[in-house]
Amino acid sequence: MADATHAADTISLAEPTIRPREAAHFGKLAADWWDPKGSSAMLHRLNPVRLAFLRSAVDRHWSGDHDSVRPLAGKTALDVGCGAGLLCEPLARLGAEVTGVDAAAENIAAARDHAAGSGLDIRYMAGELGHLDVGQFDLVTSMEVIEHVADKGAFVAALAARIAPGGLLVMSTPNRTSRSRLLMVGAAEATGLIPRGTHDWNDFITPEELRLLLAEAGLAMSEPTGIAFTPTRGVHLSSDLSLNYLVTAVPSA
Repeated sequence: MADATHAADTISLAEPTIRPREAAHFGKLAADWWDPKGSSAMLHRLNPVRLAFLRSAVDRHWSGDHDSVRPLAGKTALDVGCGAGLLCEPLARLGAEVTGVDAAAENIAAARDHAAGSGLDIRYMAGELGHLDVGQFDLVTSMEVIEHVADKGAFVAALAARIAPGGLLVMSTPNRTSRSRLLMVGAAEATGLIPRGTHDWNDFITPEELRLLLAEAGLAMSEPTGIAFTPTRGVHLSSDLSLNYLVTAVPSA
């Protein structure tokens, strides 16, 4: 991995963004993270949709071969808030040299065990991103994470500091709307689709707010793409941003 820049060293002195209660909550889910019918079932439904968006973003950014099965060959990737590796492993199969970082040590232990069982060489690290000497990466991803951090500005700045020159950031997060409050916090947690206590709606962030945070960190954000759900199509990419959305960002010119 490339050495971290001075900017990354500066970020490492920032206040922690991890909330201990959030890390503890997700750490308790580590044991069945890879069970598609377990507590992380919704993440298993989301993952193919996120990967489809990510693959398209990678092909556009690096003008790659759309038919290649390893479009990230020769590139490095960092997944922040990696959980037990649900995104790290596909990134490795797409050819990247992958590092995963998570606040919960239990998740990192589960991620290492699963990667070993899958024959994948992935570097996993537990702790605060801004305090870890991980270096810089061609691709940085952070999916469904920013809504759980204490200092969103510091977190985005830490992500920006990990992007290598010419690199790409991909993020996803719930939108703060009346519909997300009703469905993602109310209905989904009440029915067990999402573990109870996972979300605080007040911590959700709108696309406009995320755009400003990224701009403050020196990044230019794409137009967001929604993640929607219907009974007929299931979870899918959409122009509807009311529940969840994905964006890419690159260093500003």
